[in-house]
Amino acid sequence: MMLPPVALAAGKESGAQLAGDIVSAGRLRMQSQRLAKLYQQASMGLNAAQAVRQIDASTSDIEAELGRLGSSARKPSIRRELARCEGLWQEMRTVLKQALAPASTERVHQMADELMIHAGKLSMLIEADGEAPVGRLLDLSSRLNMLSQRLARLYLQAQSGNRSQSVVVDIEQARKEFSTGLNELDTARENSSASRDALGLAKNQWIFFESAINRLGIADRGDGKAVQNVATSSERIAQVLDLASTQYARDYTDATRLLR
Repeated sequence: MMLPPVALAAGKESGAQLAGDIVSAGRLRMQSQRLAKLYQQASMGLNAAQAVRQIDASTSDIEAELGRLGSSARKPSIRRELARCEGLWQEMRTVLKQALAPASTERVHQMADELMIHAGKLSMLIEADGEAPVGRLLDLSSRLNMLSQRLARLYLQAQSGNRSQSVVVDIEQARKEFSTGLNELDTARENSSASRDALGLAKNQWIFFESAINRLGIADRGDGKAVQNVATSSERIAQVLDLASTQYARDYTDATRLLR
């Protein structure tokens, strides 16, 4: 039975809202790690002035995403997790405004990981409302974006002198997960031509990124070229994976409309 136009419009709006919420939660999760990366960059004097400007811009972006999620949160479980994310963000934002120092840098890393975890829970709760498999790809693309920023942050920590076992292990785990996930996205049957184009750009940047990561064990801490490659390629990966997530959101909206 064909649905009336009003029902079809409502279905499209519902699918678009859900997809938008997944994108927002994914951006929140990614920005938690990106801000920690940028703060680490600034503390190392690596494009410090630019990193500080990017921190300011990303602060506004996070608050915009939290506002968007707050206006559309439906289930009590989602509202509770969102409140937890907002509280963690307020704490992290306070530390980000402090003067650059080892103690504040370490605290930013800690807060970033807590916000990452809770934003991930928020994303899963929102995705559970989904009706189409494209939602999985949307969440995976945003998770990979977070991983790219986390991997860059951990790499910069290592280059600044923290070669602890936990950092080295986390780098390798994040590298493997990103590589595997990018391949999974690239080979997904649900991809549209637009999402494949965005993934192709991400794969090109990953070549430079992974090359620098793989050289960590043999490079001196003063390997400026490798550090710069990680800083710049991670930003480009963030841009193109965000494009991929946006395209998956469109695909998701179309798929849920067809299901109704």
